[in-house]
Amino acid sequence: MSIEVNNESGVEVDEAAVQRLATFALDQMHVHPEAELAIVFVDEAAMEQLHVQWMDEPGATDVLSFPMDELRPGTEEDPTPAGLLGDIVVCPQVAVAQAATAGHSPLDEMLLLTCHGILHLLGFDHAEPDDEREMFGLQREILAAFAGADERR
Repeated sequence: MSIEVNNESGVEVDEAAVQRLATFALDQMHVHPEAELAIVFVDEAAMEQLHVQWMDEPGATDVLSFPMDELRPGTEEDPTPAGLLGDIVVCPQVAVAQAATAGHSPLDEMLLLTCHGILHLLGFDHAEPDDEREMFGLQREILAAFAGADERR
């Protein structure tokens, strides 16, 4: 897996944990080991600019996903082909605020947002109730499995 993590936000981010989660999530979704993913952490001003430009929504948001080759989840027998998965942009300042509201750590929120972004890159969405149940259920499963696997490291 080629996973590039860049922190341009000015906020400390555990990039190694984000990289481990991204690798784990892509493995769980049977994405080809040569697929490429970029994860960028940006400040609120940069995120607001992207949010307005791409979603026509005001203010900074927590995560945006920009798919490239429209790859979809594979199976163990038939993994996703190699290609450019896309880019995920996360705003740590928004994540920190959301973590406080949710009652968990900022790192847990950034990992959740990274997983959420990966699922969007793989074609999942939450616009409709059934899609939301599927995506959020899968997100919970991946994060729980990752937490168990990461603790064993």
